[in-house]
Amino acid sequence: MVKHMRGTGNKREILGTRVCTSGEMSSLEDIFSTNQCPTAVFTSQGTDVTPNGDRGVCKIVKQHGVEGERPMIGDRVFVHYTGRLLNGKKFDSSLDRKEPFVFNVGKGQVIKSWDIGVCSMQKGEVCLMLCKPEYAYGSAGSPPKVPPNATLVFEIELLNFRGQELIEDGGIVKRIKVKGEGYNNPNEGATVHVHLEGWCGGRLFESRDVTFIVGESEDVGVPLGVDRAMEKIQKGERCLLYLKPKYGYGKEGNKEYDIGSNAELVYEVTLKDFEKAKECWEMNLKEKTDRAVLVKQKGTQYFKAGRYNYAVIQYQQIVNWLEMECGSGMDEQKAIHALLLVAHLNLALCYLRLREYSLTVENCNQVLEMDPENEKALYRRGEARLLRNEFNMALVDFKKVLQVNSFNRAARSQIAVCQRKIREHHDRDKKIYANMFQRFAEHDDKVGRLKRKKEESGISDQNKQGLKRQRLSQDGS
Repeated sequence: MVKHMRGTGNKREILGTRVCTSGEMSSLEDIFSTNQCPTAVFTSQGTDVTPNGDRGVCKIVKQHGVEGERPMIGDRVFVHYTGRLLNGKKFDSSLDRKEPFVFNVGKGQVIKSWDIGVCSMQKGEVCLMLCKPEYAYGSAGSPPKVPPNATLVFEIELLNFRGQELIEDGGIVKRIKVKGEGYNNPNEGATVHVHLEGWCGGRLFESRDVTFIVGESEDVGVPLGVDRAMEKIQKGERCLLYLKPKYGYGKEGNKEYDIGSNAELVYEVTLKDFEKAKECWEMNLKEKTDRAVLVKQKGTQYFKAGRYNYAVIQYQQIVNWLEMECGSGMDEQKAIHALLLVAHLNLALCYLRLREYSLTVENCNQVLEMDPENEKALYRRGEARLLRNEFNMALVDFKKVLQVNSFNRAARSQIAVCQRKIREHHDRDKKIYANMFQRFAEHDDKVGRLKRKKEESGISDQNKQGLKRQRLSQDGS
């Protein structure tokens, strides 16, 4: 990205956009306060920022932004703006609403000129932008404020921007450098052909073409974050993925690439091609059960290797395929029931290892709906509740385990732990409340002493006043 500035007399250009200098228009008010047509102002002072150079969007920089990156396709951008017609009439402004306008740039959520113009801005930049009708609201306009075939003038301030968060915890952030083709994306189980470049702390540690199955990237040494992002990438797309340690190489790091513990990674990913896996609705029941058996085996391999996130992906596929199936006969129903039971039990165990205790409880509940006396589900739910400090609920679960199997020593041991934790919790509560009541009593005592002191002081003052009046009376007589 070019970052130099060049001078041309009393005019300057930076990064392909015009910058206001002495004698030039620097605001919407300046443009509309003269007799000169705004279009003529942008023709003489503005820079064309359209990809095909048709001057449909012209821009003048009013205030420089911070040197560095610009928004990429799909980024979440925060702007303030004021829009006017060519006659100077204001038709919209985020400043009047006193809150920034937020959208994903390059996704067609705003008029075309904004997708083009905002991508040319830097954080903190303020610019003036002229938008021809074909880049604005076209022949339809935007009634009642914008008439048909209207050329618009905007003043825009780019407050901030950030990449698209693909995971709720913000551990995978995506920024698109080159847009892909169409609307078809890889799915779980798809075979993808990608080019990867991995960076850690500004150092390129890998660059390679690789093929893998989505959900099984661990087999070829590709981080979980890249795997999880594949379903949001289109063919031909080139994007940057910012991965938190959990979605990179985690606590273990990677000796081969000399990556230490808990390192954040950046991957540039180009999806060259892919073959989709069959969707759930494209498979008959036999295909689903046959694939579920294979996927269960794959999940078990990942679990034994300590790759719990990958095991979750496999077991969850079984649930997605079979949870709505009923089967036409007793044998089919039993096969579906058995596969779902194992899938939920294994998911519960994986989430227990991943310390996702709410999801552990959720999957145990699914098992217990199918089999109310399932020993493993009761025990794992008890473990999760104990680790969430829900001691009484955990105690109930472990007692139920003993009702199912009185020889379960682990459950008996956990009951003792729960009882000890409950006693400790009650003891802490007693101390807290005892101290609290003591402070209340001390406060009440202090207030009482002050009140009595004040009352005594008032009586004393009254006696003094009485003696004073008595003396004055005696002196007068």
